[in-house]
Amino acid sequence: MRMRLMLLGGGNALGQALIRLGAEEDIGFLAPRPPKDGWDVPSLTQLLDDTRPDALVNLAYYFDWFQAEAPDAGRLADQERAVERLAELCQHHQILLLQPSSYRVFDGSRATAYSEKEEQVPLGLRGQALWRMEQSVRAVCPRHVLLRFGWLLDESPGGLIDRFLRRAEQGEELMLADDRRGNPTPVDDAARVLIAVLKQLDCEAPLWGTYHYGGHEATTTLALGQTILGEARAYRLALTDNIVPQPHAARPDAADEPQHAVLACKKILHTFGIKPRAWRAALPALLDRYYRHV
Repeated sequence: MRMRLMLLGGGNALGQALIRLGAEEDIGFLAPRPPKDGWDVPSLTQLLDDTRPDALVNLAYYFDWFQAEAPDAGRLADQERAVERLAELCQHHQILLLQPSSYRVFDGSRATAYSEKEEQVPLGLRGQALWRMEQSVRAVCPRHVLLRFGWLLDESPGGLIDRFLRRAEQGEELMLADDRRGNPTPVDDAARVLIAVLKQLDCEAPLWGTYHYGGHEATTTLALGQTILGEARAYRLALTDNIVPQPHAARPDAADEPQHAVLACKKILHTFGIKPRAWRAALPALLDRYYRHV
């Protein structure tokens, strides 16, 4: 890798997966430790003025965007300002910007898979914030890759899988939507995609724009939950089997979470040659990491 790579958010689950995979391929990242209160406009300005990498992967706010149960409006507003400033700095210093985004920029009314050309009509606070961040990156920093991921799965304490398994261990009734669909995407697979994109950008291929990636085989939240529990029983036998199907419209997060969140991944395949991988195959390694640290 000829480019000097910077990673913001090297301590979170996706950042750690990216560092692990990069090390296997002899790809290193500058991964500065964030300030006590997290990256903000002044600290980002100072960082990039001092370091000036060739490319930057922005996972600084990964947990809030992809794993937090309830987003905080104030934090999201601060992060919007920080991302806009980051885009300005990348443009000023001619740094390539890899910015993650999410299926949440869509409203979920489309029963077929969303392509990159579909209109974005985000539902909740998080989706609306991510949509505005996408817009500011496009407007300010032409040399960018916006990568929208499907349902990201990781071992984060307090993350989606952690919350689900803790409820299962307590014997709670688990109500899951049987008509809500998406692409489960383990973080190891998401890291693989980021590395593949960086490799081609390192070859000075001007492949800027917006791309979708999600794990192979769209599924429902009900089927995903059943699969996770099946794998988790290798570590914890006393997990509830009281899973109750529930319509999306009856779920407490129905106003914020798209019912149909399947992403079409043809563009990233045709542009970068990145093929979707089966999400089920990555679950055992993910749960092994989770139970080693729980």
